Amino acid sequence: MSIFGKLFGGGKNDKAPTAGEAIQKLRDTEEMLIKKQDFLEKKIDQEVSIARQNGTKNKRVALQALKRKKRYEKQLQQIDGTLSTIEMQREALESANTNTNVLQTMGEAAKALKAAHQHMDVDKVHDMMDDIAEQQDLAKEISEAISNPVAFGDDVDEDDLLAELEELEQEALDEKLLETGGTVTDELPEVPTAVPSQPAKQKKQEEDDDMAELAAWAS
Repeated sequence: MSIFGKLFGGGKNDKAPTAGEAIQKLRDTEEMLIKKQDFLEKKIDQEVSIARQNGTKNKRVALQALKRKKRYEKQLQQIDGTLSTIEMQREALESANTNTNVLQTMGEAAKALKAAHQHMDVDKVHDMMDDIAEQQDLAKEISEAISNPVAFGDDVDEDDLLAELEELEQEALDEKLLETGGTVTDELPEVPTAVPSQPAKQKKQEEDDDMAELAAWAS
């Protein structure tokens, strides 16, 4: 095991911490560094106060105070850099943890969807729809067969029925004619047997004219 492994407790066979555990450790480290940061700021203020109090009266004490202030400021600067690094690492880890949770949720949803479709595929769906259509056609045929009068022995030809209807209408017309006392031909007007010829009419007109002329002379 390397020296870093001994210091940080890491090894080849050690199990990696979860994202939540790592985030919590980073937050604990941040809190510790912030507390140390506050401590150093207070120490810096104290050293500044000591340097001001001694000033030119006790230069050695004032210079020692300023030296300690410089060391504290350097430590404070290092802690600021460390806090920035830890903060960025924590944010990256939190983002990775969120992505991991999202992916796990999506994976579980995909497994659930796969389980729901485990016994079903496109071909089976098409087969099922074909079976449904076939059963609907069969139900329609059964319904038509039940409602068809042929099933009860009504096999009369429609042409025969129409011919019988015409005979009944003719019989009704004949009965009506008998009740009126004649036939259709008796009710028609007689056709004249001969038409007077045009020369006979002209001869009669001439005779009428001659008689009128004699009557005129006699008067």
